Amino acid sequence: MTHPFPSKSESEEILKLLRELKSTPALTQRELSSKLGISLGKVNFLLNALIRRGFIKAQNIKNSNNKKAYLYILTPHGLEEKAKVTYRFLKQKLSEYEQLESEIRKLRQEAKDLGFPSDIDETR
Repeated sequence: MTHPFPSKSESEEILKLLRELKSTPALTQRELSSKLGISLGKVNFLLNALIRRGFIKAQNIKNSNNKKAYLYILTPHGLEEKAKVTYRFLKQKLSEYEQLESEIRKLRQEAKDLGFPSDIDETR
């Protein structure tokens, strides 16, 4: 049974975190924080939540400095959840994109009606 994360911004952070862990499971929490632009405390909170939900497991390893470190491995359940979060995030972004396109069309028409040039750069 999956337990969805509460907020849209947290879902985005979870997706970024799961992506990063899938490609580079040996990153430290500090490296994850820096790479993802999420506070170290938030990374720790999210990792612990993912572990509790069975989406990842943390395996003790020794790093190159012979210090204790963790390898964060996505479980099959975690891979499934990553796919679901990816799909939900894609749907959300497509909806936002469509709303933005509609707003841009309206603004272009308003600008044109007010006498402004209608050749505003459409490639951006």
